[in-house]
Amino acid sequence: MERVEVGFPSGSEQCAAWLYLPDGPPKPRPLVIMAHGLGADRQMGLDRYARRFATAGMGVLAFDYRHFGASGGQPRQLINIARQRDDWRAAIAFARTLRGFDATRIALWGSSFGGGHVLSIAHEDDYLAAVVAQVPFASGRASTMAKSPISVLKTGTLAMTDLVVGPIRRKPIGVRVAGRRHSAALMAARDVPEGFGRLAEESEHYQPKVAARFGLSAFFDAPWRRTKGIKVPVLYALCDNDSVAPIAPALKAAERTKHAVVKRYPIGHFDIYFDDWFEKAVYDQIEFLVSVLRP
Repeated sequence: MERVEVGFPSGSEQCAAWLYLPDGPPKPRPLVIMAHGLGADRQMGLDRYARRFATAGMGVLAFDYRHFGASGGQPRQLINIARQRDDWRAAIAFARTLRGFDATRIALWGSSFGGGHVLSIAHEDDYLAAVVAQVPFASGRASTMAKSPISVLKTGTLAMTDLVVGPIRRKPIGVRVAGRRHSAALMAARDVPEGFGRLAEESEHYQPKVAARFGLSAFFDAPWRRTKGIKVPVLYALCDNDSVAPIAPALKAAERTKHAVVKRYPIGHFDIYFDDWFEKAVYDQIEFLVSVLRP
């Protein structure tokens, strides 16, 4: 297996990506497109999944959203839902130009906030082959209500301030991505600092704050509502004790999905990225992808 650095245009910027080339004789291979969650980049655990998929004979394109990681975009650390979904569309268009891969066997793999993105756009493209939504952000309202009222008040105040003042000062007002239950953080729960911290330690690009204005748009986002039109098989990898992306909206999304496969794990949101639970989840995902991406 070989991993090479590539890039593709999205809007007026360039998205940085890794392309994993599986071993074996040259032939059209299936391809999995991957991106991460809230305030995260590809260095935060995606390589572990990608290498396993490549070992199973699939190519992988793992990319950073604009404004994050090694991708372009100013200001830095700006989460814009519409732009990130455009990044996914640009990644799909780029993937279809890659030699050695089968344009009819492309799967989307998104985790956490990225899981919400893939659920939101998959219905647009009849030529996709499959989707994996790992611990998906399925409802902004549900994720907000899972936080303590103190944390909601703190982050909401920062969001409003950034929305009004940020454009005037030409620099966003930041809010922490991760924190404890009552903190001013987008993800605020007891298991967040340790779990997200383990991922953050893997990245040389990670920064702890993002533009606070994102909090308002996130509240009204509801990817579960867009799943009824998805025509391809979707694997939902869900954690029963998820404190960040509550499981109930994801189960509702699965009920609305015509070809849904649901795998549930008795763990928290970040446990699925590590150790034995990672092994279990990635085994289930490979089994699913191999079955649906057969020529």
